[in-house]
Amino acid sequence: MSTRPQGIHSVEKIGGTSMTRPDAVLANVLLPPGLETPYQRIFVVSAYAGVTNLLLEDRRSGAPGAFALFATRPHAEDWRQALDRATERMRELNKVVFGDATECMAADSFVTGRIDVARRSLTSLLELTRCGHFRLHDSLLTAREMLSSLGEAHSAFNTALLVRGAGVNGTFIDLTGWDQKDDPTLDDRIRKCFAEIDLASELPIVTGYTRARGGLLRRYARGYSEVTLSRVAVLTRAREAVIHKEYHLSSADPRLVGAENVRTVGRTNYDVADQLANLGMEAIHPKAAAGLRRADIPLKVRNTFEPDNPGTLICSEYAAAEPGVEIVTGRDDVLAIEVFAQDMVDAAGWDARIVRELDEHGLAFVGKDGNANTITHYVVGDRAVIDTVAEHLGGTIPNSTVQVHPVAIVSAIGSNLGTSEFLLAGLASLEKASVRLLAIQQAIRQVELRFIVRQADYATAVRALHARLVQELSKPEPRQVLRSRAAA
Repeated sequence: MSTRPQGIHSVEKIGGTSMTRPDAVLANVLLPPGLETPYQRIFVVSAYAGVTNLLLEDRRSGAPGAFALFATRPHAEDWRQALDRATERMRELNKVVFGDATECMAADSFVTGRIDVARRSLTSLLELTRCGHFRLHDSLLTAREMLSSLGEAHSAFNTALLVRGAGVNGTFIDLTGWDQKDDPTLDDRIRKCFAEIDLASELPIVTGYTRARGGLLRRYARGYSEVTLSRVAVLTRAREAVIHKEYHLSSADPRLVGAENVRTVGRTNYDVADQLANLGMEAIHPKAAAGLRRADIPLKVRNTFEPDNPGTLICSEYAAAEPGVEIVTGRDDVLAIEVFAQDMVDAAGWDARIVRELDEHGLAFVGKDGNANTITHYVVGDRAVIDTVAEHLGGTIPNSTVQVHPVAIVSAIGSNLGTSEFLLAGLASLEKASVRLLAIQQAIRQVELRFIVRQADYATAVRALHARLVQELSKPEPRQVLRSRAAA
């Protein structure tokens, strides 16, 4: 960790969906009314929403982008056409940001230059692999990192131009290492780029992607921009970190329980943030949160489109003064791998064998439970892969029965659940809603209650638990009632 004194500046990240509304970002985040000085802030920006999907693959649907097509059909024209589509979309966004202003020409030139280099690099790579000594597979991860960097470089370059046009000394900080031959660590790259920055007179606009040894994308997947945020905040000794999103951190998904019923989460802690990340509802990537927590840097999560709402403050030591449920969330795409073997009784090593099998197949598991002769892991992944794992476990664990059950996990999470009232009330509310309970979990730490239900009952369970545990039993903090169309 840096030994420099604690700064007075903030490090703030702007999410991709927010970035597509440059008018709101400029007015509400970059240069809001009443701002005493535009400086003493660092902004880390994500790629505009949808751009990284075009460059890599769609995060939700899996539809192939330029990289996925290059990896599977390198000698076809598909990947080049996909790069053309990405370029066209990026130029359209330039028009949204700058209109007919002269900055649009600079932005178009920047995009065209980077895409052309990427295209030539991939073409040269294919030529190289014509020789049997070189294999395309060995360079695919590097190609993926390169293509990923294009989106964040584009948005950061544009944002620096945008604030300069408003009379502010915006500095484009390119952490992508685009034209550099070095291979530093993440921290060394950041230190070098910020060594000469004067936060009192410059407003750094930083790429969310950082090229660093080991590859950020392969290590942190699409959460790399939050890792960049975290390391910049830690290494510059920031006063606070801020994430600007298109929604509030809410007590539930408004699409399930109704926008009129949800609350913003006024305050919580990093423990709660970890539980959310484990269920795929990330307030912040868990690796990014770990860095901020260890450096004792608080994190704010704010809605870009509601600048008057203070949002959520996440701290290391916070716990609600009164017990209460802050968030009801979960996921309905979970598969439970249940391993039953009566030989487990009074024998060690069974769970390690199961976990090793899950790891080897790259499966993410979000929880487990067990008793004397049964261990169940709750995993997320391709059903065919999970069935293969279950079949292999059944064939290698003597006298065992392995079953796969599709389930949903619904969690009631809070910084202080120190009472059995919520467990009993949750059970009663599910019974009243005719939700069949398959399993239940409550750990000693008292930050999460888990209700395992049928996938078909997921939405009903969320509504029932939110109505009872949040709306009826948990006292809201001041300014915690949601005022917008926010989506969780």
